[in-house]
Amino acid sequence: MLHVGVTGYGTIGKRVADAVAVQPDMTVAGVAKTTPNFEAERAHELGYPVHAVLGERLPDFEDAGIPVAGDLDDLVAASDVVVDCTPAGVGAQNRAVYEAHDTPALYQGGEDADDVDASFNARANYEAIAESDAEHVRVVSCNTTGLSRVLAPLDEAYGVEKARATLVRRGGDPGQTDRGPINDILPDPVTVPSHHGPDVNTVLPDVAIDTMGVTVPATLMHLHTVNVTFETETDAEAVKETLGNEARVFVVPEYARVEGPAHLKEYAQDAGRPRGDVWENCVWEASVSVEGRDCYFFQAIHQESDVVPENVDAIRALCTDVDAAESVARTNAAIGLDFGDSESERTPAGGDGARISADD
Repeated sequence: MLHVGVTGYGTIGKRVADAVAVQPDMTVAGVAKTTPNFEAERAHELGYPVHAVLGERLPDFEDAGIPVAGDLDDLVAASDVVVDCTPAGVGAQNRAVYEAHDTPALYQGGEDADDVDASFNARANYEAIAESDAEHVRVVSCNTTGLSRVLAPLDEAYGVEKARATLVRRGGDPGQTDRGPINDILPDPVTVPSHHGPDVNTVLPDVAIDTMGVTVPATLMHLHTVNVTFETETDAEAVKETLGNEARVFVVPEYARVEGPAHLKEYAQDAGRPRGDVWENCVWEASVSVEGRDCYFFQAIHQESDVVPENVDAIRALCTDVDAAESVARTNAAIGLDFGDSESERTPAGGDGARISADD
């Protein structure tokens, strides 16, 4: 049983902790917070030992009625591996603490790729990381995760001569009140390519890709427009089948009448998904088209949750002999990641199995 510490218990950290807690081969050693708040209180209610990142903050937690198990050093000492879910840049600062305890650590996509031993995506390079000596590994960002999940299988099936993607990015997460309200559409960045293409190359180094980014006044999800030029000719039905066979890609059927991210979130909420999370890429079936060797499609990426199963798999890649296929299967089964496995029945896990029909 792996004892997993989680540093930072915010948008990503609390989701990672919950995902770890349901894995058959893992347990949450504890979580670390800088200040007591409703999230720290909830962590305690769930039975996760709460640690104050800074020892001098222990009285603040106690005054808030939140028992404290220790500081960050205590959490790292109690952990076989740490998942750092702190804001961008903080993970790099925390690395010295993890190294002092000789504890391997995972970091999030906001960290600089040069500050870690390697970057990770389960579909792209699980085995390479598992076979390496890396101990400090970065799980790539939500957008990079989404792009890697589709480009890896497409490259294997048809060869990718060139991939181009425009990322229509949410202005902030629902809880990031400091980012809004926004009434604008921003090239972000205005330079081309955006950082996402080079980030994809940290896990898929041989895929030629250019990306552009746009930020819009929305909070629910990101939306990607993807154009891939293949090395070989194929057709839209073959591409749909290729993507539909992926464990973390949901090809949204036309009958579902899902018009956008708001419907996808409602779909997940109705199915009983925790926090309405959508861990999969959602590729609109109706958008998949092929002209010659050029393929086009839209996909939606839930920025709050799509990296969560990747973090769980990265733990196994770093600390166990479990192979990629087995890890993905375990992770998906434990958290309930399954939007259906056939054209006749496509329902999110936790639902009642009822198919959405065109008459509903």
